[in-house]
Formats: sequence, C-alpha cells, structure tokens
Amino acid sequence: MKKLTTKQVTTLAMFIALTTVATMLIQIPIPATKGYLNIGDTILICAGLLMGKIAGGIVGGLGSALADLITGYTFYAPITLVVKGLEGFVAGLLHEKTKLPHFLCAIVGGLVMALGYFLAEGLILYNFGTAILSLGPNVLQGLAGSILASLLYPALKKTSLI
Repeated sequence: MKKLTTKQVTTLAMFIALTTVATMLIQIPIPATKGYLNIGDTILICAGLLMGKIAGGIVGGLGSALADLITGYTFYAPITLVVKGLEGFVAGLLHEKTKLPHFLCAIVGGLVMALGYFLAEGLILYNFGTAILSLGPNVLQGLAGSILASLLYPALKKTSLI
C-alpha cells in the first residue's frame, strides 16, 4: 500500500471536515422520509475529482455520515456511509479511468447517490412507495452538488492544494 504524505492526510481530513460542515450548514427536511437535502455533495464530489476514487469514497462516506450523527439523523448514518461513499468513489473512478469531462463524472456520482438512497429507503427503512417521494429531491440534490462541484473543481485544480 502506498504511504500517504502528511499533506495528503491533512487534505483528506480537511475535505472530510468540509463535507461534514457543508452537509450540516443547510438542511432542508424531506418529511416523508425523515431525511434532508444538503450541499455536502459539492465537497465530496470535488474530493473524488481532485484526489481520486479512494479519497472520494472516504470523504463522502465519513464526512456525510458524521454530519448525520451530529445532527440527530443517526438512523441514516450507516446508509449514508455507503451511499455517499459510493457517490464520491464513482465520481473519482470515472474521472481517473475514463476520458469523460469532469462534469459528467460529477453528474453520474450525484445520480448514484439518488439511486442509492432510493434503494436503501425502499429495501431497508421504509418501502418503495415512500422512497419514491425522496427520489426527486435526491436527484435535484445530486445534480445541484454536481453542478457546484463542476464549477469549483477547475479553480481548486489550479491551486497547490492537491
């Protein structure tokens, strides 16, 4: 396994913390599923695009699940760990392995998140009738996070951050 530098570990920790804060900063409740919309996707998708699939998965999973734990959405934390981890992983993987433009990698990551929550809510938490009520808002959240990440990514790429 490749050893991480102090700068890489610090950057990873910063992205985890920023994802947590961005997720907590604006929370718009979805009453039907007891979940909420947020802008944390922007940061975790940026992490995947900038640092790769593993970092995107770690930032997405840990940063978002930590926000759930802190804000009282504990029942969602295990699902969030997996779903948001996949979102960051997929965005990073596509960016690493394909020639797709970064904004398409971001959009696919955001749609993976919406589908992941739909499946988890339908199979684990509720039923598919209830889960369908959050699909639209989650698609909007994924697309909004993708668009914001796509706008932020080129500026961050030019810095010495990564």
